[in-house]
Amino acid sequence: MALYWENAAGETARYTFWDLKNLSDKFGNVLKKLGFKKGDRFLIRLPNIPAFQIAFLGGVKIGAVPIPSSVMFREHEIEYRINDSSAKAVITTPKFVKEVHAIKQNCKTLEHIIVVGDAQADELSFDALMKEASRHLEVEPTKSTDIAFFCYTSGTTGNPKGAVHLHRWVPGNDPSVLFWQNGLETDLVAHTGDLNWIYPLGNGFLYTWRWGISTLVYDGKFDAVHWFELLEKYRVTNLASVPTAYRMFLTIKDAEKTYDLSSLRHCISAGEPLNPEVIKEWKRRFGIDAYDGIGMTEVMVYVSNMRDMKIKLGSCGKPQPGHICALLDENGTPVPQGETGALAVKKTDPGLFREYWNKPEKTKESFSGDWFLSGDVLYQDEEGYYWFSGRNDDLIKASGYRISPFEVESAIISHPEVLECAVVASPDKMRGTIIKAYVVLRDSRNASDKMVKEIQEHTKKVAAPYKYPREIDFVTELPKTQSGKIKRKDLRELEKQKKGVL
Repeated sequence: MALYWENAAGETARYTFWDLKNLSDKFGNVLKKLGFKKGDRFLIRLPNIPAFQIAFLGGVKIGAVPIPSSVMFREHEIEYRINDSSAKAVITTPKFVKEVHAIKQNCKTLEHIIVVGDAQADELSFDALMKEASRHLEVEPTKSTDIAFFCYTSGTTGNPKGAVHLHRWVPGNDPSVLFWQNGLETDLVAHTGDLNWIYPLGNGFLYTWRWGISTLVYDGKFDAVHWFELLEKYRVTNLASVPTAYRMFLTIKDAEKTYDLSSLRHCISAGEPLNPEVIKEWKRRFGIDAYDGIGMTEVMVYVSNMRDMKIKLGSCGKPQPGHICALLDENGTPVPQGETGALAVKKTDPGLFREYWNKPEKTKESFSGDWFLSGDVLYQDEEGYYWFSGRNDDLIKASGYRISPFEVESAIISHPEVLECAVVASPDKMRGTIIKAYVVLRDSRNASDKMVKEIQEHTKKVAAPYKYPREIDFVTELPKTQSGKIKRKDLRELEKQKKGVL
């Protein structure tokens, strides 16, 4: 079995690899009939339904270029992606087609709107097209260096950028599924995220299927209790998720006694650093390590904790076999052990993106000599383990120190009342810059001045005293990207507005 599928309404489906081979061949012929040729782009605006994988693979087989996109995107976000990529078609559902129609007249290259479900007069029916299509497809000859797909970055600075990945991308990421995810052919892998994001796209779909590993895909909003039920029901062996989800899992009292998770043997996390307290608690309650990794749209997860490797709480591990990484200073020179530097990857790496679509200057800025510069700042200890400090623009300079928001957040989260938090720099008339924390409590009724002082004192004991947050705001949720990354830039801008700094 290749795919076990379920949605929030309780509907289920199962597909063998043979089923999906035939269905994706049929969709390849659908695109050919619509005039698609090698290199033509199309936007996938689908939730976690089987049509996503069918459309993606069908496009790749004929050399067309699928572009996964979130169903949560608004009209202007869809319009930008269609026009930037010159996409010829959008495949979506009746629930998410309205926004496409609203901007269609602004998109000169958009020729077709394909709808999975009931299609209207000016739309093409996915089901009807598939019914008419032959399952005998003449696959387009492609080279490892041909474009396979691209994913748009979150666009935290400027417009989103289309990170172009090549046909060599999936085998180039074999170390991810073999060493970080510890995948076996007998496994059933489940990813809690949406397939339109590159982490689930790889570790919950393409990497696993390359190795004949079964996957579980759920179409519905994340709910920790329901996900425990899914893990138990399907006997999932490998879980892939994000720190926020792991924290939500841990809020379910006695889950380790309520649900039979005896089949679960391996867990991975990415998207944001996984705090030591979460790793410790996950191991204590479920008897399983959570293997943290660090990656991004352009390079995926290259540095991670791996099977048969000692885990150091808070470390993102080591470069995976086959991937050459380094920590560089602003001149492109490797930094001494223990000093922070920008994480860099050899530009010859087969899993690395090739360029930002239509943005040669942005592409040029991302490379230095033989290296791609990720923008993540890390340091390496005496045993070769990498430790995340922050993004270049997330690091806080206060009281003469360069402070990692992740280290402060980890200290704050180790307080038993704290569910999650985000730490940013905040302007201050006296000190120039201070550390500010936005904190989500497990019980919002406990928010008080007393709790502020308690968290501050706790942080001073867990981390160096100069790292404690001088200001704390209690909030019910943190601003996040669709992939679960905290939008610290939004919080920094909020602080500037509050303090009257432009």
